[in-house]
Amino acid sequence: MTKLPTFDEEARLQARGFRLVAGVDEVGRGALAGPVMAAAVILPLGVDFPWLGSVRDSKQLSPKKRERVFDLVQRAGIPFGLGSVPHATIDKVGIVQATRMAMAQAVDSLPSRPDFLLIDALSLPEVDLPQKGIIRGDQLSLSIACASIMAKVSRDRQMTEFDGVYPGYGLARHKGYGTRQHLQSLGQLGPCAIHRRSFAPVWGLSTT
Repeated sequence: MTKLPTFDEEARLQARGFRLVAGVDEVGRGALAGPVMAAAVILPLGVDFPWLGSVRDSKQLSPKKRERVFDLVQRAGIPFGLGSVPHATIDKVGIVQATRMAMAQAVDSLPSRPDFLLIDALSLPEVDLPQKGIIRGDQLSLSIACASIMAKVSRDRQMTEFDGVYPGYGLARHKGYGTRQHLQSLGQLGPCAIHRRSFAPVWGLSTT
């Protein structure tokens, strides 16, 4: 049976006096094209929205359910921030550093400065805030799971827009990940402007 994310980590921190706890997660690390994006979400103390029971790691939800949660978070006025690092920077600094940069941007764009960060898997040494990295955090923490949804929906929408700019690759369907159809398109068309040149198999293909 799938374990559902809970508010346990956040509640323990708030009991210690950390009033504003932000969950942070990213999406797009393994894609061959487009940015890596991150989100930070602060679930208010004592929050009890009925729809929180449907929050999961974004990978466990259908696109329709992710869109619904995204809209509900916005409608409820829950504080969140987004960060995005483009393909060119990923090629320059590497995906791990680019991911940390996107996460730091997401934290910086929050409307209120958090007291503590719960981060999926990584740490952010460049962010001067108390923090805890949690392996599979998007499956354990409600704040991180919400962040995963906000990041995923935001990136999916951007990749769908890119599909109109760079037709033929199917970006709206696979969102830049290395599906069979995407690899076939790469072989036929070569990489487009938003492909990550440092990622195999993109680096071995000629530019159109």
